[in-house]
Amino acid sequence: MKYDEVIEEIAGYVTEERAFDRDTLNVALLILKDSMGCMIKSLDNPQCKKMVGPIEAGDFREHGMPVPGISGPLGLLDASWNIGMLIRWLDYNDCFLAEEWGHPSDNLGGILAASYHVSSRGEKVTVGDVLQSLVKAHEIQGVLSLSNSLNRVGYDHVFFVKLATSAVVSEILGGDAEKVRSTVSNAFADGAALRIYRHAPNVTTRKSWAAGDATMRGVRLALLTDKLNEGYPDALSEPDWGFNENMMGGNDITLRRKLDDYVVNNILFKADFPAEFHGQTAAEAAMALHSEYRDKLALISEIRISTHESAVRIIAGKSELKNPSDRDHSLEYIIAVSLLNGDLKTEYYADDYHDRHPEIDHLMSRMVVKEDGQYSKDYLAPAKRSVPNAVQLIFEDGQESEKMEVEYPIGHRFRRHEAIPVIDRKFENNLSGWFGEDKIGRIGKMFENPDSLMKMDICAFMHGFQ
Repeated sequence: MKYDEVIEEIAGYVTEERAFDRDTLNVALLILKDSMGCMIKSLDNPQCKKMVGPIEAGDFREHGMPVPGISGPLGLLDASWNIGMLIRWLDYNDCFLAEEWGHPSDNLGGILAASYHVSSRGEKVTVGDVLQSLVKAHEIQGVLSLSNSLNRVGYDHVFFVKLATSAVVSEILGGDAEKVRSTVSNAFADGAALRIYRHAPNVTTRKSWAAGDATMRGVRLALLTDKLNEGYPDALSEPDWGFNENMMGGNDITLRRKLDDYVVNNILFKADFPAEFHGQTAAEAAMALHSEYRDKLALISEIRISTHESAVRIIAGKSELKNPSDRDHSLEYIIAVSLLNGDLKTEYYADDYHDRHPEIDHLMSRMVVKEDGQYSKDYLAPAKRSVPNAVQLIFEDGQESEKMEVEYPIGHRFRRHEAIPVIDRKFENNLSGWFGEDKIGRIGKMFENPDSLMKMDICAFMHGFQ
């Protein structure tokens, strides 16, 4: 039976025989490296530490998967939850922005866990195989994001993580096109979570673990469909009970472009700054102003911020910032601490840091945020996909700073040559809080020879981070 067109396209893309070119795989390998570093860095976070380990206390598995920072091997679902959560916790992994936005490397929770699960049982899965799956999961999530805005109807972007993970993991576990179709239709039938935990006054750490939960749920749906292959061909289009009618307000879910390798090659890396991506260029602009005006910040009468529509709607104008999860998603807070310090670190979002620096709130009180219409157009333009922000300081004596504009963040594909050494440095810094120099050196050597690494069994790769 033929399924809705979007489901058919996803299943056909996931199961067709294809080999991505070397340039695409090199970017995918950089994504994997960056994501592994983000995973290790999260182990330093006190709140994250409370969430790691098996969901059911003590539920370790004799032949399970080792996950860094966890005392015993985990079953497939627990492993996917922990890896996904750790990669995502600090909001420091890759990003893709469009009508919807999200972090496609969130899918690595399910991809790595399922690949290890299969390989540990005798059917070798290599790092190269994982990269192929990574490209596909990125593409599914990202292309869906181009034309389908979940946030405008109140739902969270991690639904696309669950959907992409379910499709790719179904194939990793041996599913054919029919089984992938059934799995994807079950993901649509499962629906999406509300965005309530991402917005004041309800912001909590769920925004840090929601992606781990989503990728785990994608794996679970793939496992359930593998047991009894039942799907819903009209999961999207059914007029009374379908996803389009009930979740999208009657609008059709669409794929704006043919599924290929567009998303990986246009991915945005959080190369240097742990901040919500719509504010990354604002942080760069503020840091540039810091070097000249750091001794005059107390004399500022106004800070003019020009930005794009998505930033205005999602991360600007928050009346109260109660916790780190609020602060790292506040355009004004990001700019304030970048102006003060000339850099941006995770530690700047902590309660005690904020309490010790009343000048942050003083600077924020001087800020005026306005949308620039051209910025909003460029943000969505396929040939540009910029994330522009500009910051200008106005002083009490009437002096004005230059309008510091940054159009493309350092992690953008147009600045990829700048980003690679920064990502390498970020990777080493992320590992340094958990591993000693010898161990960091051994891990680094794995990435020095991409040809050899791509042939490595994924089990050996994951054991390398233990």
